[in-house]
Amino acid sequence: MTFTQLEIFALVAELQGFTAAAMRLGISQSAVSHAIKSLEQELGAPLILRQQATAEVTEVGQRLLARAREILGLAEAMRQEVAAARGLNQGLLRIGSFGPTASLKLMPAILAVFHKRYPGIEVQIDEGGDHDVLQWLLDRRVDVGFVVLPDERFDTVPLAEDQLVALLPADHALAERRAITVNDLADVPYILGEAGCASLMQPVFAAHGVSPKVRYRISQIMTILGMVGSGDGVTVMPELALPKDMERAYPQVALRPFRPAVRRRVGLALRDLRQASPAAKAFIDTAREVVKTQA
Repeated sequence: MTFTQLEIFALVAELQGFTAAAMRLGISQSAVSHAIKSLEQELGAPLILRQQATAEVTEVGQRLLARAREILGLAEAMRQEVAAARGLNQGLLRIGSFGPTASLKLMPAILAVFHKRYPGIEVQIDEGGDHDVLQWLLDRRVDVGFVVLPDERFDTVPLAEDQLVALLPADHALAERRAITVNDLADVPYILGEAGCASLMQPVFAAHGVSPKVRYRISQIMTILGMVGSGDGVTVMPELALPKDMERAYPQVALRPFRPAVRRRVGLALRDLRQASPAAKAFIDTAREVVKTQA
């Protein structure tokens, strides 16, 4: 068993294909197939189901995938430790990000400083829903991720805090109110945003005995804003997730405070800060500094 085999196995699993993995690695598809077959023969179990268009990880493969990523992560950390000792900043940092809060409001400023300080570190960013980032952290697919706090499964670093606000069609009757309550949302079509908000609103609705009439479940903020503006429903979103030019870009959407206030904390999470790679630790330190400067 070699690191190369484990790297190819993890990449085939991530990209769900032999061809895609071969292109990413810059090798032939036959070389990828040979590496997987050799690993399967050594372990005595099939790891990948070869299908016409995609490759699917077997049940045994799923159990071994986390171990493979752990081994690869430790190997990368060792390489970075040696590079740091020699005065070099090299290696790969994998970041998981969700929604505009992380991808547009927090990460650009952090990365701008990070790249100036550590130009030799390659950064790979995977974007998805907040639940995706949590799973990527558990699966060791990413080294550090932007998440909604708290989460006791990880070591976390708070970065920002905001609150949820109600978004309504500008001509909706509720838009005449100064603030929106949970009970106001009980009998109107509701658009459930699944990027950093759903997990916060569910216990709020439950505590008030309200079951929202969910008409749509949508992960993209721009789509939600467009549908609210078109009168397709109302929703609740975090302030940091909204565009800075809301009033100009979406005049047909009314924004109202949500009462009682529901606050949200966003930060960075990783499995174990003590075992984090030098690149991950450097990113966390940079994030803390940048956010503190902007406060």
